Amino acid sequence: MDQLQKETCIPCEGQVAPITAAEISELLPQLTGWNIVKENGIDHLQRNYKFPDFQSALTFTNLVGEAAEKAGHHPVLVTEWGKVTVIWWTHAINGLHRNDFVMAAKTDQAFLNAN
Repeated sequence: MDQLQKETCIPCEGQVAPITAAEISELLPQLTGWNIVKENGIDHLQRNYKFPDFQSALTFTNLVGEAAEKAGHHPVLVTEWGKVTVIWWTHAINGLHRNDFVMAAKTDQAFLNAN
């Protein structure tokens, strides 16, 4: 995770293909608690985070939102009482890009900072 967390998202406007299954197999083990889920046939990177209350979940959501805005890459964030679901994928290519794994690592760091 440390290496991914140090990386910066590169602009992706659809001129590249989604990463391969082999690349996913290389990157996913560098993250903890993240899963590949398919939605409408498109791979997404998803993780659920648990919190003791709504305010903690909201604080974390805002930290992830700030990191996403800074990177210019935005996830789906579902904030509930005691839980936040974060889903990364690259809309421009309808799939996963290395950026999604970079941002997942940054999301994990935001979780550590929120606790």
